[in-house]
Amino acid sequence: MVHNDSEFFDVLIVGAGLSGIDAAYRLRERNPELKYLMVEQRERIGGTWDLFRYPGVRSDSDIFTLSFPWNPWRGDRTMATGGEIRDYLENTARDFGIYPHIQFSTEVVSADFDTDTDLWTVDLLVDDEPRTERARMLYLCTGYFRYDAGYRPDFPGEENYAGTMVHPQFWPEDLDHTGKKVVVIGSGATAVTLIPALAAEAEHVVMLQRSPSYLFPYPWTDPMTNLAQRLLPKQLAHDLIRYRNVAITMALYLFCRRFPKTARRLIRRLAVHYLPKGYDVDKHFKPAYEPWDQRLCVIPDADFYKTVGDGSAEVVTDTIAGFTEHGVRVSSGRVLDADIVVTATGLELVAFGGIALSVDGEAVDPGDRYGYRAYLLNDVPNFAWSVGYTNASWTLRVDLTSKAVADLVAHMRSNGYTRAYPTLNGRQPEAHAFFELDSGYVKRSGHRMPKAAHEGPWHVRHNAFLDAVDARRYDVTEEMRFS
Repeated sequence: MVHNDSEFFDVLIVGAGLSGIDAAYRLRERNPELKYLMVEQRERIGGTWDLFRYPGVRSDSDIFTLSFPWNPWRGDRTMATGGEIRDYLENTARDFGIYPHIQFSTEVVSADFDTDTDLWTVDLLVDDEPRTERARMLYLCTGYFRYDAGYRPDFPGEENYAGTMVHPQFWPEDLDHTGKKVVVIGSGATAVTLIPALAAEAEHVVMLQRSPSYLFPYPWTDPMTNLAQRLLPKQLAHDLIRYRNVAITMALYLFCRRFPKTARRLIRRLAVHYLPKGYDVDKHFKPAYEPWDQRLCVIPDADFYKTVGDGSAEVVTDTIAGFTEHGVRVSSGRVLDADIVVTATGLELVAFGGIALSVDGEAVDPGDRYGYRAYLLNDVPNFAWSVGYTNASWTLRVDLTSKAVADLVAHMRSNGYTRAYPTLNGRQPEAHAFFELDSGYVKRSGHRMPKAAHEGPWHVRHNAFLDAVDARRYDVTEEMRFS
């Protein structure tokens, strides 16, 4: 356990996942003498990649852009399993001297900024015992969804069901699906990841979806990656692969947004190619929305299509009429037999990990604030929040954020400032959603997130290239106040 042997820490980082590990590295890289503490509610490093343990869990972004640019990924596959990512984070924290700064089993309950001292007072529960720490800056690397609850609608008649019902976010270690009939409710990234893994051992798997999602096949490996890793120094190979993959991802996103009808046709052709002849593609794989209104679901080597094609999994597009003792009855009248029902129904959005923030005792409502460059909040001093992209790898923006916060801290230290915050100077610009997605979790809870504007540093872009260019030239004092 880390003990605070001085009056306060320079920075208190909350969360020991991808964002937190990157933040710790970048802060110390820019400010070598910085004193920081990282607190983590769980008992291990990993965040999302420690929480999710359902069969087949993996990244749906390529691992060369999801991993850190300063610690090359050593594998050769395009995507990585959840366990591989967690091990990478654990090894990174140990290899780069971050691990000794982490305090596990520590929940942040609330934090209040005192403008008399310019310090955050942070209320913690350490192994369920109350404790307080103080820090000059509070840096939240908590992601944007609740860890303690997933989204779970109430289903009609579910009390009649006698089998096992499980949410992927809380997959039981002892759940054996071998030889069982499984119904997975949902059609998003989690469902299409789960189904090929379950189908390998289950008797039969059904994906029950109310409406289809866009699925995009992507190779597990590619020749250029293998060639670069074989011929080039590891850091150079990693950089080359990373930049290429960023370019491919952004080009695909921009193509889909600029030419949605053409993108729909191309994605449909991929489905027709991989599915059996005569399969009803338009019923099960033709979404009502345009590509990237919701995030594309990546399927490595078209594994989901192949699993459906060989008959070990089935797609049913219908609505739930009710539950029977042994399965799910859909509106068409069919009953889907199920020993196990998996509710892959989504995430529950939450800002700042649900931590109660205040300034001089006055509560800070995230939904009332504007995001500054997607990582600060207007008129909240010495505060930063790390959140990644929804249309590209999480780490791409997280790393830009970490470097920007490190620069801000360096600027404050070199000028003797103890307080810094962005301000709108009384303006109320036209607001739009922080996340530009039409996904269910954004519709349900987007109002809980900070707002974005269409102007200046209050514009939250979803373009990794433009953000990277801006990061090289932006002014750390723009619309900021220091004292």
